[in-house]
Amino acid sequence: MGLFNSVFGGSNKEKESTEKKSGFQWLELKEITQIAQIKEESKVNPVIIYKHSTRCGISKMVIRQFERLFTEEHKNFKVYYLDLLNHRDISNELASVFEVFHQSPQVLVIKNGTCVFNTSHEAIIELDLTRFV
Repeated sequence: MGLFNSVFGGSNKEKESTEKKSGFQWLELKEITQIAQIKEESKVNPVIIYKHSTRCGISKMVIRQFERLFTEEHKNFKVYYLDLLNHRDISNELASVFEVFHQSPQVLVIKNGTCVFNTSHEAIIELDLTRFV
């Protein structure tokens, strides 16, 4: 979990506490082959991809607020985290596969194998996740 500690800061205990409060656990998106898996998973429950730049102040602010959007009602969402600085190739593939423009930070909501919604920057914190349940 070194990646997540460097991104979010804090100890493992703090991270575990955040995961319990927010109702989800981050899944790391680090291989292009995971995109096919995400498409399949989205046929059962919505999948969210959060694209994050560790060098961007807006990204750092938005990710904390994004985590607060999750409630018990959203517990079935799988939430993937993409580190853009280390995996720009995956971001480019996401843009191609789901027909969206690359932005950072950015959220993609995948249902039934397609991107049904995407937003970026401060608009992420106003996202109504309930509409995708």
